[in-house]
Formats: sequence, C-alpha cells, structure tokens
Amino acid sequence: MIGYYLTHPQVEIDPEIPVPQWSLSDKGRARLHIILKRDWVRSLSRIVASDERKAVETATLLSQACGAPVETAADMGENDRSSTGFLAPEAFEAAADRFFAEPEESWNGWERAIDAADRIEAAVTRVLATHAPDRPILFAGHGAVGTLLKCRLAGRAIARSENQPHGGGNVFAFRLADRSLMCDWTPMEDFHGC
Repeated sequence: MIGYYLTHPQVEIDPEIPVPQWSLSDKGRARLHIILKRDWVRSLSRIVASDERKAVETATLLSQACGAPVETAADMGENDRSSTGFLAPEAFEAAADRFFAEPEESWNGWERAIDAADRIEAAVTRVLATHAPDRPILFAGHGAVGTLLKCRLAGRAIARSENQPHGGGNVFAFRLADRSLMCDWTPMEDFHGC
C-alpha cells in the first residue's frame, strides 16, 4: 500500500505572527479543493499532520473528503527557524540554500538539516509502527522536512535540488512495505497516483 506526503499549499504571510501559526491563504484552500474528489484522496484511511496551523488546516480539508480522522504530531513540524524569526523572501531563500548545503551546520541558530531529517524520519517511523500496511496513509506537513524525508526514503544525500517546487502543495508517494520512494514531488493538482 501507499504512503503520501503532502506539503501545505500557499499561506497568509504575516511577519507579526509566528510562522507555525500562519493559516492557509484563499489560494491555498482553492488548490486543495481541486483534489478533494480524487480517488487517491478519497481512499485515505489515516491522516497525520504536523501540529502547525497550516498543516492541520490542510489535513482537515482532506479529512472532510475521505472521512479519515486527523491526528497531529509535534515532531513532524517544519525545521525550527525560530532563532531568526520571519525573513524576507530573498533572505529566506539564501538561508534555505545554506540549510540544505551544510546539513551538519546550524545557520544562525536554525535546527540543523541532519537533525530535522532524523526527527521527521523518526516521526513517520513511529506512526507507521501502529499503522496497518494495507491501508493508505497521508502525512500533511512542510517543504523542508518533507524534502529531508524524501531524501531518506530514496537513499539520497540532502540537497536543495531535492526540494519541492515553489509554492507548496506538492506530494510524493512511497511504498509502506519497504518505505521506498514511488514518485517524486508533483504539484497536487497534477497528481493522480503513482
């Protein structure tokens, strides 16, 4: 059976609000509504989300389409960037380049990529230990840690080139039986299964 990892789509960016509390934007919600009747979404038996608001909102919309309950896991959160707070887009992109390029180093107090990779892999492993392998499951989360998880599943080195396309709302799939990557990041509107 299949496991899916879906990143939340576009959010309302507000420098005055802590990033984990950002909500989905109207555009992000509209993108999710496009996929709610897809067979792969309606087949989900379990949805586990990061406890960040945008991930929970993503999971909740999917849950309404398939009837699967939403669980949250704090250790599925995005890489910890609280040391710098909000960064303007250009500064953020430069910081993200460093995050991926130097996974064993902390950039200005950010969680190291290697530590975030260990954390997300452990979170998914813990969830799957209690999951029936013949039932589809979706993890709703974030771009950076999703990329780190994808690298682990594929046996690839951490690299920015593995990152999702800009804007969020991308999905990849993996086999539950052996946790091997089935398909790479795909915009959710274009994803119809692997």
